[in-house]
Amino acid sequence: MSGPSNPSTPPSPHAAIAERIIGNIAQASSPSVSPDGRHVAFVVARVDMEHNKYFSQVWVAATDGGTPPRPITGGENDGAPTWSPDGSCLAFTSRRSLKKGEATLHVLPFAATGETRTVASMKDGVGDAAFSPDGRWIGFISRTPHERYGVPGAEEGDTSWQSPRKIERFFTQLNGEGWVYDRPAHVYVVPADGTAAPRNLTPGEFQHGGVSWTADSTAIVTSAQRHDTWDLDFASDLYLVPLQGEITPLTDHTGITGSASAAPSGSLVALLGHPDSQTYPQNVHVAVLDREAGDGPRWLSRALDRTFETTAGTVTPVWLDDANLLTSAEDRGATHLYRVPTDGSGPVRLTEGAISVKGAHAAGGTVAYVASSVDAVADVFVLAADGPRRLTSFADTYRTTASPLTWERFAVPCTDGSGELDAWIMRPAGFDPAVTYPVMLNVHGGPHTQYGESFFDEAQMQAAAGFVVLMSNPRGGSGREQQWGQAIMGPKHPAAPGSGWGGVDVDDVMAVLDSTLERYPFCDRQRVGMIGGSYGGYMATMLAGRFSDRFKGICSERAVNNVLTEEFNSDIATVFRVEHGPRHIDDPAEYERLSPIRHVRDITCPMLIIHSEDDLRCPINQAEELFVALRLLGKDVTFYRFPGESHELSRSGSPVHRRQRAEIILDWFTTKLG
Repeated sequence: MSGPSNPSTPPSPHAAIAERIIGNIAQASSPSVSPDGRHVAFVVARVDMEHNKYFSQVWVAATDGGTPPRPITGGENDGAPTWSPDGSCLAFTSRRSLKKGEATLHVLPFAATGETRTVASMKDGVGDAAFSPDGRWIGFISRTPHERYGVPGAEEGDTSWQSPRKIERFFTQLNGEGWVYDRPAHVYVVPADGTAAPRNLTPGEFQHGGVSWTADSTAIVTSAQRHDTWDLDFASDLYLVPLQGEITPLTDHTGITGSASAAPSGSLVALLGHPDSQTYPQNVHVAVLDREAGDGPRWLSRALDRTFETTAGTVTPVWLDDANLLTSAEDRGATHLYRVPTDGSGPVRLTEGAISVKGAHAAGGTVAYVASSVDAVADVFVLAADGPRRLTSFADTYRTTASPLTWERFAVPCTDGSGELDAWIMRPAGFDPAVTYPVMLNVHGGPHTQYGESFFDEAQMQAAAGFVVLMSNPRGGSGREQQWGQAIMGPKHPAAPGSGWGGVDVDDVMAVLDSTLERYPFCDRQRVGMIGGSYGGYMATMLAGRFSDRFKGICSERAVNNVLTEEFNSDIATVFRVEHGPRHIDDPAEYERLSPIRHVRDITCPMLIIHSEDDLRCPINQAEELFVALRLLGKDVTFYRFPGESHELSRSGSPVHRRQRAEIILDWFTTKLG
């Protein structure tokens, strides 16, 4: 492949590394256990560098391991399998329509031979499909486009015929989705035999997410923001959506509730959420409510001060029986399965070890889950009496083709004595303890997320290129007590004041770096680089402005550089006040104080800026402001813009763009760090 900056340049020396690490990824997700517990369906997704695409199929495996797993669909974009109540068939989503852009929903016979039938073709996506308990219906979520999307030339991107958009609320766009207010996500229902067209149960302006059927098959529980002030108070509620009749709220417009799971009998509904929509971050917890009693959520998991909304992939609660729920929670870098009793006695951990659970499901007495670890892409497992039973071998295949490395976990005291920081170090490929190596300090995004015991292609590529990789979970991140996550809320926050961004989080990251350089003599303290994306990009620019002499180069990627303009321009603009405290229009000086761009004159180390042109979460102006300032000041700055990509470039951008991005980063740091 030619170098990313000029087609005439010779191939990057790191092209093979990016190709090997990214191009060989094939792993499992979305497990769904059959009603009798004997089979688990799941999705296998793989990267295809040659065609610059992602491909996915539905597979099935016997949960006793008696027969090898096998693909049961042959499409290019098949996913989201879900079983019929009698286990005779599987529904799955795809894109098999002859019409450009349409999504399709299919039912595949499993217990007997037969043809796959298409039960729905939708203009704008299909998700969260679920059979009704009586097997007659399938509910799902799909976007309903405004008529402006059907005018001449719209499919080809010609907007000259479209009517203007009338904007009356915030959050009209969403990163990776584009305009959403005129394409609201609605709850649809279709006969499982495909004998009638899908019917929209929630027409109107409001967005919905999730489908969980009541035990009598007469209604669906979903989450939505259907009250007039939702874009000002940010509250999210559960609603009962009957097949016939009026939609009714189940919660009171004050908290954040979602991931609904109606009990297989009775009127209880499990959920994930927290009671205060005006304070972020908070550890998300498990609750149940009685939809007939109307007495609000009863919180079940607070005995464990950890979040049940996980970086690895949140697990919607699954009813194991009438008295126990299955879900997952973070814990200091790991993500584990938990059984949560409905009597409030507290969560019970079901998995052990340095793993990250990415998805789980249970039925017929069988619990299946998908998990990865540092040097292992995600495989499917079943909980067995003698420990986890692995059903797939994608990690073994990946080890053969990509040679991933593992890392060492260690702890560093906080400089103020308030606790200890979890940190990880990955030695470079071909490590020789007698040699010193350049160091790549990584800071995660969020900030309320975590690094940890999961496969991370960024770390693998950096180590393969000869760098020591250093990561940590500073205060403000998840996987710890709620107080830990709230430590960097704004000092003017009315409920939980903290140091603000760029406070104790900076202290923590620098403490980890200092401790690492003292502890590990193979780390060259004269050759340290740093990289971060999103909030990690914020930290990159902040460290460049405050500690430039400590770094030979810093990459600020998809960053927040100006907190004030971010609160005007982001797809989630106006929401940052729940973290920082005052509104930006009332106290712009506080947002300017938090902004790393105010330190731009103090930046002396070389800077690499990477940003996606279609990033709505941290819009491209964030990168442009930093580049303009650095260039005007005569600083050493390199700026790459990726066309057609969103905030998710590094995780789900086109395979070729992901490879080019990796080459840019590895080439640049190799030059700057030596």
